[in-house]
Amino acid sequence: MPNLRSRVAAVTTALALSVTAGSVTTPAFADQRETKKTATATGYGGAVSTVDPEASAAAIDILRRGGNAADAAVAAAATLGVTEPYSAGVGGGGYFVFYSAHSGHVSTIDGRETAPAAMPHDAFIDPKTGKPYNFTPELVTSGVSVGVPGTPATWERALERWGTKDLDDVLEPAIDVADRGFVVDGTFRQQTLDNKLRFAAFTSTSKLFLPGGDAPAVGSIFRNPDLAATYRLLADKGTRAFYHGALAKEIASTVQAPPKTKTTKLPVPAGHLTTADLAKYRALNQSPTHVEYRGLDVYGMAPSSSGGTTVGEALNILEPFDLSGMSTPSALHHYLEASALAFADRGKYVGDPAFVDVPTDALTDPLFGKERSCQIDPKVAAAKPVAPGDVANYDGACPAAAAAPASEKDTENISTTNLTVADKWGNVVEYTLTIEQTGGSGIVVPGRGFLLNNELTDFSTVYDPKDPNRIEPGKRPRSSMSPTIILEDGDPFLALGSPGGSTIITTVLQSILNRVDLGMNISDAIAAPRAAQRNAAKVTAEPEFIAAYGKRLMPFGHEFTPSGDAFTSAAEIGAATAIEFKAGGRMVAAAEPARRGGGSAMVVKPSR
Repeated sequence: MPNLRSRVAAVTTALALSVTAGSVTTPAFADQRETKKTATATGYGGAVSTVDPEASAAAIDILRRGGNAADAAVAAAATLGVTEPYSAGVGGGGYFVFYSAHSGHVSTIDGRETAPAAMPHDAFIDPKTGKPYNFTPELVTSGVSVGVPGTPATWERALERWGTKDLDDVLEPAIDVADRGFVVDGTFRQQTLDNKLRFAAFTSTSKLFLPGGDAPAVGSIFRNPDLAATYRLLADKGTRAFYHGALAKEIASTVQAPPKTKTTKLPVPAGHLTTADLAKYRALNQSPTHVEYRGLDVYGMAPSSSGGTTVGEALNILEPFDLSGMSTPSALHHYLEASALAFADRGKYVGDPAFVDVPTDALTDPLFGKERSCQIDPKVAAAKPVAPGDVANYDGACPAAAAAPASEKDTENISTTNLTVADKWGNVVEYTLTIEQTGGSGIVVPGRGFLLNNELTDFSTVYDPKDPNRIEPGKRPRSSMSPTIILEDGDPFLALGSPGGSTIITTVLQSILNRVDLGMNISDAIAAPRAAQRNAAKVTAEPEFIAAYGKRLMPFGHEFTPSGDAFTSAAEIGAATAIEFKAGGRMVAAAEPARRGGGSAMVVKPSR
């Protein structure tokens, strides 16, 4: 691997030419950058996997300078805020999972966005019509969809609890990238074009991401000096400068009075976020979920995320079955059925535990999982949607009791980003962060260089007092983010996570199935084609999955619909990252070989 410091120095010299925010097409200029992505890296001394080589390089640089996994994860996340601004950034939130080699314990931080204190139950109802706003592009492109961001508070909390470096140290790589710029690839350009109508609705967003009225050209250099200045502010003053003072006032005013262009025809409903909401925000220390699967200890994110409970429950449902002894189609049939059952319970029971009595212990109880496994016919798929289980009345025996079904509409978007980091001491971080929609709310805070989230659209759009994910002031919307760390005999075995809205859960679950039950190596487990059964009549699947397994799963009664949605042009499910831990301190970092243009895996000391 090229020396990272010399590479950064060469790039910085090449970028002495002044380039304004936006895009400049300079092919020779761009050729001087290292943009190669490597999907798998094996070695020692620390490892990282992200979707972007700049972010992975930032983490490796911190590790080489003596930082630990927590330090490197924040550095990578901040850099993704520069290079993946449509998926993550300080305007969003996420979930941070940490394994401490010193204590042997897994801990988590809930940095999910929250609804403003003045958020009404009918916030998503158009007062002109009395009906819900159209979800896209109207509702997602709005101030009313913006929750109080949790990402800066998450970084601060992670560094305070586990880090060895200050925020100003770990923000240095991201500031450098924002100043000097990065090479625009096909994914960045396409995501910009996918959002052109929304971005054109705001003066600040169109100025940054649509210079001259078009998306940045592939091969050009995109700089964001406003974001560099925002990061410098946080480096100098700490995250208090985000949640208080001038920046907080600007965020609140942007939400309450979005900077609309004169030409947009989108309604852009104003939001309710105030400076008081920002000042009150706290990232929360939280215990992880835990289940045992095939002798492994699987730790995930507890509610407000539904990831840990749903992945954990599905694994408990699969535990009684000898998947490794089955044919691949039969194992996949069981995976799809277990996922549908777990999703039924997710919709029925999971919400923000500060507002809802979430039965986390029951949902992750192996006895409950065993009882739910009674619903799987090894030869025939059940009619969907399946009913949720009864968490108040189970004994592990068949037949299993059922509860009344939940009314649920999936509104989570497929964006978000994920990163996996480990250091030479054995600490591990799995971190999923997001601004929800690809492009978030579409609103850039003027002069600050970052997009605000549209995370509140993860609430159910129509208020139902019986719905655990109903809108409430101060509440965190339910998430599917599933950062997962797996231990074997108390030591790290595998860490993984993914973006993808509600398909995050199925991506993580299927990747575990691929690695643990089907015997794939971690790189192949991530690269394999995916399918997502979320308790729907048809299974959403990548075209490659349908081509490989569609006919072989038809005898079970599964029907498929190709993945892809109204938000983007992509037909991919997820963009996973992972690290597997081998004997003698060797690590295998794995990223996507193709999805989202491919990811970037790096290690501190490569080995063959």
